[in-house]
Amino acid sequence: MSFLVNLALGLLFGTGLVVSGMADPAKVLNFLDIFGTWDPSLAFVMGGAVVVAFIGYRLVLRRDAPIIGKTFHLPTRQDIDARVVAGPAIFGIGWGLCGFCPGPALAAIGLGATGTLAFVPAMIAGMWAARLLAEKRA
Repeated sequence: MSFLVNLALGLLFGTGLVVSGMADPAKVLNFLDIFGTWDPSLAFVMGGAVVVAFIGYRLVLRRDAPIIGKTFHLPTRQDIDARVVAGPAIFGIGWGLCGFCPGPALAAIGLGATGTLAFVPAMIAGMWAARLLAEKRA
């Protein structure tokens, strides 16, 4: 049952990315180009996502347990270390260079978007390398 729920949520998320234009790297790069061909429409997409997440978390965390699952899995660490700084920096640089981040890149594979055939394998390799580094540190 959990697999089907996750599949449905992933499809909903991917559909939202495609409908909002987040799976189009040109649209994302235009959003990041504030001194050139700036397209502010993705700010509304992100703002809408923040509002929905804010309200959703407030409602869901009032429950004792999730609907599917035994417990909530929430982060417990609050310190800022090198991983917390380096990870988002690498993510932002990659997003700015190619216009993809993981969710939209996976959604763009289905659209046949150019660049995904290079980006997605590089993303998977980077995730694998990060996991290896984390395991070596632990």
